[in-house]
Amino acid sequence: MPIVRIELSAGRSVSQKQQVAKAVTDAMVQFCNCDPTRVSVIFSDVQASDWAVGGRLLSDPEGYA
Repeated sequence: MPIVRIELSAGRSVSQKQQVAKAVTDAMVQFCNCDPTRVSVIFSDVQASDWAVGGRLLSDPEGYA
């Protein structure tokens, strides 16, 4: 049973997540010969204040590197 974990900055709609889950599941079926009913996709929404790139938080008003 494949489990695909996706961490992304918070703010995506349910519809967007549904589309991504479908595309990821389809890719697992196509490239890994998985049974689609066994593919799990788990989304972890991360607040911008909890994510840093290049030493700067995504929530930094100056932007990040």
